[in-house]
Amino acid sequence: MLKDPQLTRRQALAALGSVSALALAACGNSSSDSSAADSSSASDASSSADADSASTEDVTVRVASLKGPTTIGLVSMMDTTSGVPTEDAPTEPAEGSTGITYSYTISGSADQVLPLVIQGETDIALVPSTAASVLYNKTSGGVRAIDVNTLGVLSVVTGDTSIEQFEDLAGHTVYLSGQGASPEYTLNYLLDQAGIADQVTVEFKSEHSECAAVLEADPNAIAILPEPFTTATLAKNSALSAPVSLTDVWNRFATDGSEFVLGVTVARTEFVDQYPDAIEDFLSRHAESVATVNADPAAAAPLVVKAGIVSSEEIAEQAIPRCNLVCTTGSEMRNALEGYLQVMYDSNESSVGGALPGDDFYYGA
Repeated sequence: MLKDPQLTRRQALAALGSVSALALAACGNSSSDSSAADSSSASDASSSADADSASTEDVTVRVASLKGPTTIGLVSMMDTTSGVPTEDAPTEPAEGSTGITYSYTISGSADQVLPLVIQGETDIALVPSTAASVLYNKTSGGVRAIDVNTLGVLSVVTGDTSIEQFEDLAGHTVYLSGQGASPEYTLNYLLDQAGIADQVTVEFKSEHSECAAVLEADPNAIAILPEPFTTATLAKNSALSAPVSLTDVWNRFATDGSEFVLGVTVARTEFVDQYPDAIEDFLSRHAESVATVNADPAAAAPLVVKAGIVSSEEIAEQAIPRCNLVCTTGSEMRNALEGYLQVMYDSNESSVGGALPGDDFYYGA
C-alpha cells in the first residue's frame, strides 16, 4: 500500500503544461558583384562569424542536480568554475578561458528538477535514471542522456535487529524518498522478485532527510537511504545499522548482467544541438571532477559540506567511497543504462514512461 507525499512527481509534471520548443537562429551571408557590395558582404560575414562564435562558445550552462551523490560528483567542478551553490542561492558563473561558464542549482528532490528541464529553465540535469527515460518520453525526445553519474547507493537502514536480509522486510513499513523515480521502481522490482511485494507497505517522503528524521524519532523504523545519508544517519545513532545493500539484492535477482544505474545526466536536445562544444566541455569537467573527488575524499569533504549535502566533513569523507560516483559515457553508458531500463520496463512499463528510449537518447553511443 503506497501513501502519496505532499508533492508527487506526477503532480509536478502535470502542472507544467506543454513543452515549448526553443527557436534556433539562422545566419546567412549575401554576395554582390560590386566591390562596395563585396565590402558590405565581408562585414556581414564577419558579424555572422561573431554570432556563430557566440553561439558555440559564449554560453552559460545551467546545471541542476540533487542533494546527494549526483552533486557530490560535481563539487570539484563547481569549486573550480564558480564556487559551490546552496539550494536557495545558486552561484553566479565564473568566466572561463573557453567562454563556457556554469551556474548551478541544487534541489532536494527530483520533483523540483524535472519541471526545470521540461520548461527549458535548465540545460543539464542530474536525475534518477528512470526519470531520464520518463523525460525523454514526456518531451518526445527532448532530452538526451550524456553520462551515467551514479551507480547503486541505496541501503536498508534500521535499528530492528530482526532485519538481516531483504526478505525480512515482509510485514513491515518501509520509508523511502523517490516516488515516481528509480528508488521506487527499483524497490518494487526487488520486492516482486523476492516474492514479498504484497507484504510490505511503502510510505513515501519528499526528501531523504525526512526518512532519516523518521529513524531519529524511532530507531526501530525501517528506511531505505542513499549515501551520504546512510553514513550520516548511522553516525548519529549507534543503535542503527545498514544490514542490506540494494545493490547486492539487485545483483542477486538481475541475472542478465544489467547494472544498478541510479543516476543519469541529461541535457536538453536543443541545447545539445546548439552548443555541442559546451556538452563536451561539461563531460570533460565532470569526468575530472568525479576522478578528483574519488581520489581524495578528504579534500572533497569540505566542498560537500559547503554544498549543504551533509553537515560534517568527517561524514562526507567516509561516505564518498561508498557513493559509487562515476562519469560513464558513450557505448559504455548505453550498455549500463539500457540494461537497467530494460529490466525496469519489463517489470513496469510506466516506470520508464511507457516505452524504452530510442537510439537518439544515448549521446555519443
